[in-house]
Amino acid sequence: MKNNLSSYLSYTKNDLPAGLVVFLVALPLCLGIALASGAPLFAGIITGIVGGIVVGFLSGSSLSVSGPAAGLTVIVLNAITDLGSYEVFLLALVIAGALQLALGFFKAGIIGLYFPSSVIKGMLAAIGLILILKQIPHFFGVNANAVGEAEYSIWNLGSIVSYLGVLIDHIHVGALLVGGSSILLMILWDRPALKKIPAFKLIPKELVAVCFGLGLNSVFAAMNSPLAITSSHLVNLPVFESLGSVKESFSLPDFSQLTNPDVYIVAVTLAIIASLETLLSVEAVDKMDPAKRRTPQNRELKAQGVGNLICGLIGGLPMTAVIVRSTANLNANAKSKMSAIYHGIFLAAAVGFIPFLLNKIPLASLAAVLILVGFKLTKPALYKQQIRLGIEQFIPFIVTIVAILATDLLTGIIIGMAVGVFFILKANYKVPYFFDKESTGEGDQSINIRLSEHVSFLNKASLQLTLDHLPHNSKVVIDGTSSKNIDVDALEVIHNFKSTAKERGIMLDLKAVPELV
Repeated sequence: MKNNLSSYLSYTKNDLPAGLVVFLVALPLCLGIALASGAPLFAGIITGIVGGIVVGFLSGSSLSVSGPAAGLTVIVLNAITDLGSYEVFLLALVIAGALQLALGFFKAGIIGLYFPSSVIKGMLAAIGLILILKQIPHFFGVNANAVGEAEYSIWNLGSIVSYLGVLIDHIHVGALLVGGSSILLMILWDRPALKKIPAFKLIPKELVAVCFGLGLNSVFAAMNSPLAITSSHLVNLPVFESLGSVKESFSLPDFSQLTNPDVYIVAVTLAIIASLETLLSVEAVDKMDPAKRRTPQNRELKAQGVGNLICGLIGGLPMTAVIVRSTANLNANAKSKMSAIYHGIFLAAAVGFIPFLLNKIPLASLAAVLILVGFKLTKPALYKQQIRLGIEQFIPFIVTIVAILATDLLTGIIIGMAVGVFFILKANYKVPYFFDKESTGEGDQSINIRLSEHVSFLNKASLQLTLDHLPHNSKVVIDGTSSKNIDVDALEVIHNFKSTAKERGIMLDLKAVPELV
C-alpha cells in the first residue's frame, strides 16, 4: 500500500490541477442533480464528497469519477414521492448499497454485458427528456405551488396546454434571462473556434454559466430591479456556524420502514440501474485511457456499494461512476485516482468555507446546466443513429423511451428488455445452421444441413420448423462435424425427426451428431 501511495503521489503535479477542474465541473452538477431529484441541495454535495474521497480510494479505476448521476434523478424524484419522505428513501439507498456490495462479492460485474445497448440508450434518452421537462419550472422561475395548479401528462394534450398556460402566467422574467443567457453561453463556449483558445478548454462551461447567472442576478439585486431573483429560487445550502449545525444538516434513514415492501422495490431498482450505469461509464473511460488500464468490475461494484451505503446513512443521493466528470478528468491530464480524491476534498472545502457564495447561485442557472445535460442524453443524432442501425436496434430503443415515459423507469426497462430479447431470439432463430439444397436429374432432392459451431436451445424453434418443411422423398444429411456444442433441446429435435423421417420417405444421414443420453 505504501508503494502504491507513493506512486499515486508522484503524479501530484498532474492530479491536483485535474482534481480542481473536476471540482469546478462537479459543483454545479451536484447541486443541479439534487435539484432535479427533489432532494435537499446539500445531498448532492454529500454524494460528490463521498464519491470523490471514499469511492475514489476504494475503486480500482484510475480515471473514473463518482458522484450523483443524472440517470438516477427520475428514480429518486419518484421514490421520494411514493415512499412519503426523504428519510424513507435513504433507507432504500442503504439497502441498495448493500445489494451492490453483494453483487461485487458474487462477481456480478459482467451484468452490463447482458443488457442490449439499444435498451440502455433508450433508458438514457428517456431520462434526458424527463430531465428537461422537470427543469422547465426552475428555468422560468415558476413557484412550485403555481406549477401544482396544473396536472401535467405528456400523453394528454389538454394537460400540456393547461401546464403551459400556468407557466406563461407565472414566468419570472429575471429567471428566464438568467436561464436563457446561461444556455446560450454554454453553447457558445463549446464552439470549435473558441475551443482553440486555451482558457476556453480549461474552464468548464457549467462553471461559467453558474458564475454568469450569479453575477447577473447580483447586478439585478444591486439595482433593486424587479428582475432580481428572490431567495426561494436561489441555492440554499446549510451554513455551518458550529459543530451542532453540521450534525443538523445531515439526514438519517428511517429504519422503522424496514418492513415496507416498496422500500425494497426502490432499493433493487437503484442497485440495478446504478450498477449498470457505473459499469458502462468505467468501460467507456477505460477505452479512452491513454495507458489502456482496465477497471476491475467487481471491485468497482464493491466501491460503489460502500459509497451508496454511506450516502444513505448520512443523507446523500445515490451515486454512480459518471461519464461527464470522468471525461473532464481525463481531458485535464489526470494520471491516477488521486485526482478524484482531490475533487472530493475541494467539494468539502467549498461547502465548508464559501456557502454564502454558493447560496447566491440562481436555480435557473442550474436548470440551464441540466437542460443541456438532458439534451445530450436525448439529442436528435442519437435517434438518427438508431434508425441507421436497423429496425432490430431502433424498435427496442424507441419502445424503451415510450414505456419509461408512460410508466416508470423500472417497468419501462423491463418492457424494453422484453422487446430487445425478442429480436435477439429472432436473430438466433435464423442462424443455427447452413442449408444447401441440390436437385438431381430425376427430380429427387439432396439437402445438406451443416450445423453451426454452437447450437443452443434458442435455435430449437428454427431447427424444428426447417425439419418439418423438408420435402418428402428427399435425401437429407445433418452434419455436426463443425459443432463444438449441440444443446440437448436441439438434439431432441434432430432425433425426433430421425424417428419420423422414414414415414415421409426421407433418407437421413447424421454426421457427428451425438446420441441422446
